[in-house]
Order: sequence, then C-alpha cells, then structure tokens
Amino acid sequence: MDICEKVAYIKGLAEGLNLDEGTKEGKILAAVIDVLGDITEEICDIEDGCDELMEQIDAVDEDLSGVEELVYGDDDCCDCDDCDDDDLYEVECPSCHDTIYLDEDMLCEGGITCPNCGENLEFDFDGDCCCDCDDCDSDADND
Repeated sequence: MDICEKVAYIKGLAEGLNLDEGTKEGKILAAVIDVLGDITEEICDIEDGCDELMEQIDAVDEDLSGVEELVYGDDDCCDCDDCDDDDLYEVECPSCHDTIYLDEDMLCEGGITCPNCGENLEFDFDGDCCCDCDDCDSDADND
C-alpha cells in the first residue's frame, strides 16, 4: 500500500468505529486524520511535480546530447573498445608553476599556451596519438 491508500484505510477505520467527535479523544483523532489527509495530498502533489520535472530533465538531456553531437562531433579516433582517450596528463608551467591538465589530443599538437601566464609550452610526446588497435588508421593520423 502506498501512503494515500494507508490514509484512506485509516479514515475508513475511524468512520467504521463511529468515533464521537464530541469527546476529547474523538476530536484529537479526527484532527490527526484530517492532517494525515492534508499531508498525503501535499506528498502526492510533490510526487506529481517531481515526475513532471524528471520528464522535462530527460527531454532536455536528450536535446543537449543532440546539440553536443552537432557542436563537438565524434572526436574518437575509432570505434574500438581499446581506445581510452579520456586520459588526462598533468603538466606544470615552468614560468608560473600553474598545474595544467591536458588530454592526449592536446599533447599530440606539440604545444599550448599557458592559460595563466601566456608562456608558450612545447611537448615532445612519445606516445601514439591514437590507439594501436587494428581498427584505427593510426598511421594516417600521425603523418
């Protein structure tokens, strides 16, 4: 039973007992049952609102995925499972000692400008700029 059904059951029990609302106990029980009914209505309204919000959030998430696909495209070097292009590399700028996080694509470019001080940073990345799987066209990417 959900909370609405439980409160309805309690109301039914109280009506079946023919509580005398003229007594102190009867007044208290009737008031408690009324408050339970009000709380139940509020909870049901909140649940309905949450359900609507979740549907809207799902719709926005789907729309955002579409926009991300249009804006960023498919940056993967291949569709294989061996690729892990989410690796981040930590580099310290020799001028300002700011820590900069780079992904493999940024390292493959050979250098960047420090976002903190503007210093030109060059990298000699010995790793492959794409995975070594047979599905990739790694040699074409590195030429």
